[in-house]
Amino acid sequence: MTLSGRDAYRDELTTLAAEDASLVCLEADLGGKNHPFQTAHPDRFFNVGIAEGAMVDMAAGLAAGGYKPFVSTFAPFAALRAAESLKLTLGYLNAGVTVVAPYAGVSGAWFGTTHHCLEDLAILRSVPGVTIAAPFGEAEMRAVVRSAARSGRPHYIRTGRNATYESLPLAGPELPLVNWEFLADSDDVCLVSVGEEGTRLSLAARAATGVSHAHLVYLDHEQLTEAAAELARRHSRFVVVEEHRSQGGVAEALALLLPRCEVTAVGAGQGWPSTGGDHHEVMAALGLDLPAVLSAVARMRTGTPEPVPAGSFTR
Repeated sequence: MTLSGRDAYRDELTTLAAEDASLVCLEADLGGKNHPFQTAHPDRFFNVGIAEGAMVDMAAGLAAGGYKPFVSTFAPFAALRAAESLKLTLGYLNAGVTVVAPYAGVSGAWFGTTHHCLEDLAILRSVPGVTIAAPFGEAEMRAVVRSAARSGRPHYIRTGRNATYESLPLAGPELPLVNWEFLADSDDVCLVSVGEEGTRLSLAARAATGVSHAHLVYLDHEQLTEAAAELARRHSRFVVVEEHRSQGGVAEALALLLPRCEVTAVGAGQGWPSTGGDHHEVMAALGLDLPAVLSAVARMRTGTPEPVPAGSFTR
């Protein structure tokens, strides 16, 4: 059975820890009673409670002591509440700490605005030296966790809540910089998908339009620069779909990396959702749904200017 991103992370880390005694797992009150790592390796599991900054600081000390800490908490609390600790630990100290951040985007829709996170990529991409990944499906999450455990480099891994998706086929055990799900005429538009929901929408839009689809997992500046070069060799017009605000997102980064190409974004807009709903309802209210992606592809194909966004949520 396909696992959600956060469950695949826990299961893969538990398996790896059986062979690597340096792996340590820290959670900020998300572990629950049946966390597989806690059950299998109780002496290397720490639930620190709602003290996210302290958890990252603890991980920095553990990394200095030769351990490989993996820490996990809600994306808004990791990227925003613990931002200074992340900057110092992952950036300044370049500590080999991996942060796994579920509930990214608006996947915690029912919890309200305080638990939404549409700004994390902007924050983490501005910290040099951090490997940033947004895997789609169980296979990609497991591959990213294995790579992080081997590398000893600082990582930020973004995932959702409980959604389960089948990863795109992989040619081997390693994730490519660009995974081409479908390659069409080079003169046509290319969809670029980021993260779980961006990829879900791109797969549906690709099936409806016949355009190319390029899927990205690694989003840090170093690897995105290499991916941009591969994208530019095949296409010159791109629609980037991501569950993130336009400011600081992947579309904005690609637009800077591809100055001779056309790049537009389908993202979470400028609204602040203040009412509950399920994940996809809140995304749609922010302007991120299949009709929005199809409209963006059609506009780019015809050269129609993008309309001024007018989300249903205002502040």
